[in-house]
Amino acid sequence: MIAAYTTVDGLGVRRAESTLGYIAWLMLLEQIAIPIVATALRGRELWTKIRPVWHIGLLGGAMSVLAYGLVLWAQTRGALADVAALRETSIIVGALIGTIWFKESFGAARIVATCAVFGGIVVMI
Repeated sequence: MIAAYTTVDGLGVRRAESTLGYIAWLMLLEQIAIPIVATALRGRELWTKIRPVWHIGLLGGAMSVLAYGLVLWAQTRGALADVAALRETSIIVGALIGTIWFKESFGAARIVATCAVFGGIVVMI
C-alpha cells in the first residue's frame, strides 16, 4: 500500500503544474468531505467535543499539511524509492519518541513492527 500511494502521489505531483497546486486541491477536497462525514456520523455532539481543543487540532493539521507538502516537494526532486524509504523512517522515530518521552513500552510487538518497517525500507531502496 505504501508503494502504491507513493507512486500515485509521485506521478501526480510530477504531472501537476505545481507542487503547491497539487497539495491545495488534495487538501481542499479533504477539508470539504471530512467535516461533512464527521457531522453526519456524530451530529451536534462532534462540535461540542471539538470546541475546547479546536486550536490543537488546527495546529496538528497545519503541521501535517506542511509535512505532506515537503514529502511531495521531495518527490519532484529525487527518486521516489529514496523519498519513500526516508519517509517511512518516521514510523520508527515515532515509536522511539513514544518510548522515550511518553514512557510507552517498546515490547515485542514494537520490535517486530520496527523490524518489518526497516525490512520494507531496505526492499524499497
